[in-house]
Amino acid sequence: MKDIHLIPAESFQSEETVPVSLFTLRNRHGMTAQITNYGGRVVSLWVPDREGNWADVVLGYDSLAAYRAKTNHYGATIGRYGNRIAGGQFELDEKIYPLQFNEKGNCLHGGRDGFHNLVWKVASQSEEQLMLTLLSPDGQMGFPGNLSVVMVYTLTEDNSLLVNYEATTDAPTPVNLTHHSYFNLAGTDAGSIENHLLTLHADHFVPTDDQMIPTGVLCPVDGTPMDFRDQKRIGKDMQQPYEPLRLGGGYDHTWVIQGEPGIERLAAEVVEPVSGRTMRIYTDEPGVQFFTGNNVEEAHGKYGISYGNRSAFCLETQHFPDSPNQSAFPSTILRPGDTYRSMCRHAFGVAH
Repeated sequence: MKDIHLIPAESFQSEETVPVSLFTLRNRHGMTAQITNYGGRVVSLWVPDREGNWADVVLGYDSLAAYRAKTNHYGATIGRYGNRIAGGQFELDEKIYPLQFNEKGNCLHGGRDGFHNLVWKVASQSEEQLMLTLLSPDGQMGFPGNLSVVMVYTLTEDNSLLVNYEATTDAPTPVNLTHHSYFNLAGTDAGSIENHLLTLHADHFVPTDDQMIPTGVLCPVDGTPMDFRDQKRIGKDMQQPYEPLRLGGGYDHTWVIQGEPGIERLAAEVVEPVSGRTMRIYTDEPGVQFFTGNNVEEAHGKYGISYGNRSAFCLETQHFPDSPNQSAFPSTILRPGDTYRSMCRHAFGVAH
């Protein structure tokens, strides 16, 4: 039987203005998550298969130094704005706000100094829960307003990893927080995720241009390789001659989740057929970004494992890309006196 191997907390300790550390959460069934307050990142997540064997199912590194040396977003909390903002700017209340450019002249995931590269304060910790807070000052990465964020990670007794966000501001600002773990339910040493089975509860997706910026319309998935309403292998249609797949180098798009935004509902289901591990994603967000790790730079991760192209997938619950510049999309603007709230629940199980 494969056991859990924890990363030593010492490899994440750093004495700074806000100290960095590595925290371990565990529920009574043994499910274990290790989280660092550097970027609010999930570093490891151990779940059992149908035989009771444990595997770490998220990509990552085994030291703080490795995270700081890399530009990827393994396990990170993304903000202020997850996904892309076209041209690295937006207009709000008749004023234009320039942001950090960090991808083809656009702003991706809040910019190079986004929340994934900031040190969060630890507000509280228990055996199964970690609360982190962050104050993003007015003008940070170009965004207006002092934004106060509270994020809570919880390991529940039904083997779910629950992520809750709240934020308030003293000036109008876009907010779109998301969680960016890279998953491989067979284990991080298992290679390609193309044989995982995926269901997406979505009738439409958000098409983009060659810079992955939305065109402003929603496209039906019916009759396209983007249709995951019935369970299918992730890799089944990935090589089809379909323009959105060509532009993304694979799947890297937002799907419009069925049902009413603001209410928790099932967005996605994943099954790894060999181990039997399953993951269901629940959220109150309007969309989920499905990314298949296309064209990723080879990385040397935890336990001496090398990660390659399509060795993991992401399911990032969020609002639509470029919403501050797209009036037809649901608004992401938070104003003083209002509270931003968002949740995502990763429910793990086994298929027999």
